Amino acid sequence: MSLTNEHIRSRLAEKFGDAITHVEEPYGMLTFTAPKELNLKVLQFLYDEEDLKFRFMTDLTGVHYPDQVGAELGVVYHLNNMRDNVKIRFKVFTAVAAPQIFTATRLFEAANWMERETYDFFGIDFVGHPNLKRILNVDEMDYFPMRKEFPLEDQTRIDKDDEMFGRGTIDKQ
Repeated sequence: MSLTNEHIRSRLAEKFGDAITHVEEPYGMLTFTAPKELNLKVLQFLYDEEDLKFRFMTDLTGVHYPDQVGAELGVVYHLNNMRDNVKIRFKVFTAVAAPQIFTATRLFEAANWMERETYDFFGIDFVGHPNLKRILNVDEMDYFPMRKEFPLEDQTRIDKDDEMFGRGTIDKQ
């Protein structure tokens, strides 16, 4: 039997019921969300089940949606079933005021570096991580540069011409 998105979806629904939400298939990749408290249970289920076997973590990253009150920060897991060559995307969200999510390092060794990088850039605290500290930015940084809390450019600059960046109108004579 070939592993299909419909089969994965039904197995998740059997196990977790209504806790699995926002199920979509953009570009054919099954994508779903679960509460942050269930991240390890969902990951363990996807890893252990003989018919699923998602035993390779391709990627783990953070996202910041400042307008999504109470769930501003998210962690996105990309998992791969190497046997059937099936990829899925799993998301969990947390409030920026309490950015704690359980670490996946005991299940996927690759999560170690990726969680440290996500912490470094988004400030997501991976509870239980063996060595959660900044990995690319300096320790003295007191902010997280990938959050959308700061403008991308200095608004007080007068030495730039917005028209050169496609943000102004060019008067054609």
